[in-house]
Amino acid sequence: MSALEWYSHKSLGDSIFWIQERFFESCNRANIWLVHGTEQDVVIDTGLGLRSLPEYLYSAGLLQDPAKERTWCDGRSVHRAEADALAHGDNFETATWLSESEVVGASSPGWNARQFRVQAVQPIHIPQEGDVISLGDRQLTVMHMPGHSRGSLCLLDKDLKILFSGDVVYDGAKIDWLPYSQINDYIVTCERLIELVDSGVVEKVLPGHFDTFGAERLYRLASEAGLCHKVPTCAMRSLASLALPVTTSRTPS
Repeated sequence: MSALEWYSHKSLGDSIFWIQERFFESCNRANIWLVHGTEQDVVIDTGLGLRSLPEYLYSAGLLQDPAKERTWCDGRSVHRAEADALAHGDNFETATWLSESEVVGASSPGWNARQFRVQAVQPIHIPQEGDVISLGDRQLTVMHMPGHSRGSLCLLDKDLKILFSGDVVYDGAKIDWLPYSQINDYIVTCERLIELVDSGVVEKVLPGHFDTFGAERLYRLASEAGLCHKVPTCAMRSLASLALPVTTSRTPS
């Protein structure tokens, strides 16, 4: 299966494209965002990597100028709290879970989900809170929003009032029980999200998973911080800490 078959995309206007992996049928399927600027483009999230994302972007005509500078968030641009995990292909911290049933099209003959690993890659950009990624005609402000993970980031387009929220907030149950999750940090992050709504800074959220939503929904989701899960968070973290070493590897294969 080619990259052109594996991925699909649609335009949201404002030079923003929503890309997904068509044959990864899972609630963990990531939203990949491509944002065009006059001087630079940014790709937010990179998917599983079972097919070449750059190949798709060029073949589909979404990228045309090879000389144009690009920032690949969640691939070559990552907060320093998780830079070592990415550089060493630490599948424990990246919480890699993948089952055979989730992948409709096999990557190659003989491929199976147990072989899947996050490949080690050396970050070339370590964004910090308050950094600005300039695309020329638009600016994306980096917001460090820990809780789900140590290095969780959001990118804010202040002019268009769009928040690229990654795994920080999406229209689904928050995951705050991974081995590196911190509930207290997550509560502070959710308080910041509420402030963004109250101040009128955010009107639309483009999340890392599921569908897009507006400020009212963001306020409601962020206000749920601190509510108890049906299974206590500490118990879920213990289970995850036991399961991850079995299903993942701390060293790249």
